[in-house]
Amino acid sequence: IEIHKNLQERRKTDIGFYNLPYDEKLLKDVLSLSKELAGGFDTLVVLGIGGSSLGARAIFNALRHPYHNILPREKRKGLKIFFCDNIDPDSFKSLLDTVNLKKAIFNVITKSGETAETVAQFMVINSLLQKKLGKKYRGHIVITTDPSKGGLRKIANQEGFRTLPVPQNVGGRYSVFSAVGLFPSAMADVDIKKLLAGARDMDGICSAGDIWKNPAYMSASLQYLAYQKGKNISVIMPYSNALKDFAEWYIQLWAESLGKKMSGPTAIKAIGTTDQHSQLQLYMEGPYDKIITFIEVKRRKDKMPIPKMFKGIEDIGYLGGHTMEGLFKAEELATRLALTKNRRMNYTIAIPEINPFTIGQILLFFEVQTAFAGGLFEVNPFDQPGVEEGKRLAYGIMGKKGYEDKKAEVQNRPQGNARYVI
Repeated sequence: IEIHKNLQERRKTDIGFYNLPYDEKLLKDVLSLSKELAGGFDTLVVLGIGGSSLGARAIFNALRHPYHNILPREKRKGLKIFFCDNIDPDSFKSLLDTVNLKKAIFNVITKSGETAETVAQFMVINSLLQKKLGKKYRGHIVITTDPSKGGLRKIANQEGFRTLPVPQNVGGRYSVFSAVGLFPSAMADVDIKKLLAGARDMDGICSAGDIWKNPAYMSASLQYLAYQKGKNISVIMPYSNALKDFAEWYIQLWAESLGKKMSGPTAIKAIGTTDQHSQLQLYMEGPYDKIITFIEVKRRKDKMPIPKMFKGIEDIGYLGGHTMEGLFKAEELATRLALTKNRRMNYTIAIPEINPFTIGQILLFFEVQTAFAGGLFEVNPFDQPGVEEGKRLAYGIMGKKGYEDKKAEVQNRPQGNARYVI
């Protein structure tokens, strides 16, 4: 009850993710900008890392055709979307080799406006666009960042780039319903109105203080109780390829929010049925240290009938007359039952089908689950102090002013012993 009261009070002030689905001005601004830009470009490249990429990727992967980017424009609707969430120079160069700069728009996303990886990408793109397009380059950049501060906000104001805000009371991993997630989704022709309607619907469901009436609180409680019983690994296992990137989003949300004070469950992604053939052996007969959350999709777009053939070969012919959907569901049920028979903790979250409304529901569900779990684990689920030291050391290595002591620390680090280099 106290955790619930605290969250409900703080949603009025410093926990802003609850309120994003109700922000009509944000919705209007995103739809207006996406409509303005959609007709003039063929490709959107999202430059962002962590929460500045994972949420939009989750929506895109769930709601667009799995081969969206290679479909003809009239079939795919929306722009081609590429997510560049790393600074591996080889993959970044490969992306540049693929994209026609004259037909591309770049959405640079960083709440702080100073994320080194994203800023480095932006600097490369900014230079290339200026050389290729001259003064027109400004029309190819949209910056999503803090509304009033940060390095990119200053640059955007100076250069006159189009901008979208990231609210100051919304952390990156909770920003999927802000412009961070909505603008790329709108450019991909996702119905973001229905997405937000689903989030609002789930917010109403998850406003109950009684965990028996609040599915997000119940799910968080199951995870916490399992952790207390030694289940320190939390496996998320959707039975849907469309939810692959959703699982990646969840892993960041769970790990970065709860991994503090020498505690917190380790989140792992598994995809059914694929990972039945890679991870399931460990889950069945390995250590009793896991709780598995299945995500079941009740209805699918296609059933994909399996033709009747090879009747004389019983080990294959039995599949004829069934559907791939039926086999998929059979394997999901069988996996859950096998784990349960072997006393392996698991539970299932079922969604009726994958559409913008249900994706909005499930994204908000897991945000609320994580926020409530923070109270159970007695940690702040809205900060990430553990990543800061690595950033400071990297600043020192790269010569950022004010981090000279970190550079010296790196230079004076213990050196490897040649005896142990193979």
